[in-house]
Amino acid sequence: MILILICILSLINIGCSKDGESTKTEENKDEISKENNNSKENESKSTFISPLSGVEVKEDLSDKRPVAIMFDNQKDARWQAGLGEAEIAYEFLVEGNITRYMAIYLKNSPDVIGPIRSARPYYLTALLEYDSIYVHCGGSPQAKEEIVSLGIDEVDCMSARGYVFYRNNKVGKKAPHNLYTNMNDIRKYEEEKGFNIKANYEKFSFNDKKEELDGQIANEIQINYAKYNQTSYKYDEELEAYIRYKDGEAHIDESNNKNLTATNIIVQEAETSVLDDQGRLEISTIGQGSGKYFTRGKYININWEKEDKYSKTKYFDEDQNEIKLNPGNTWIQVTPIDPSIKIF
Repeated sequence: MILILICILSLINIGCSKDGESTKTEENKDEISKENNNSKENESKSTFISPLSGVEVKEDLSDKRPVAIMFDNQKDARWQAGLGEAEIAYEFLVEGNITRYMAIYLKNSPDVIGPIRSARPYYLTALLEYDSIYVHCGGSPQAKEEIVSLGIDEVDCMSARGYVFYRNNKVGKKAPHNLYTNMNDIRKYEEEKGFNIKANYEKFSFNDKKEELDGQIANEIQINYAKYNQTSYKYDEELEAYIRYKDGEAHIDESNNKNLTATNIIVQEAETSVLDDQGRLEISTIGQGSGKYFTRGKYININWEKEDKYSKTKYFDEDQNEIKLNPGNTWIQVTPIDPSIKIF
């Protein structure tokens, strides 16, 4: 009897062991399956954030050099091509009470860009914040000297290979307002010249998603640079962005006739004075100053600080907290101190 009981117990243990092994195997399969599924989900969700606009992109742009391009803004040059694809754009005064644009690109590569115009010193102070390659056509004497002394990697129409720039005779503009280029040829020239391909700059801080400001209503903004020089924006709730206007006309991109828009608008007040008898300006963007930040139909008063030519301009709210931008493009409107601005 004892032997019979021992045999029965042994058989039961063997069966239990097999059942346990079978259960563990099934559990392991489930775990491996879950891990594989999670891995596939993570791969499909693998995205990067552009350091210039805070939006999701498919490639890592952290080591890619931004490109800063000078745009002509005289009336005979309008409208511009490729400007709508810039992640950051600046508008500064130049001589003659007109303004000029500098657009900064990283994630986008427009096929047509222009018209291209000349350099000014205060644009250099802005582009150095992004370790940008500088695309322009000539410049003021001071700007050309500083490009050399500051070691800025440039693509200048006066010295670049002939394939980089061309006169666009299809747009009905006369020289000098018809000089164009494209991003592929700029990048090709960048490789040819052996420019450093890794960028070294401090990115903006962005919210994870678009957020409203705890500020005042700003459905329409009018910035008066001069009597006949006005930049304005109107907020579009559906787009969650401001539509841009120049001198009372909708600002469109020449390439596709689409309205230019801005997710973020920064008005940065800077001390402005006439530099020489040619009317060239000195605009001080190093130091401290005040301004305004607009997004999603509201605005707050801000302060800005910049330590030197190479440092990042920091923008702070009235409690001295550094502001976070909403994901999207940004227009930085640099104005004289106490500008004529109307907000509705």
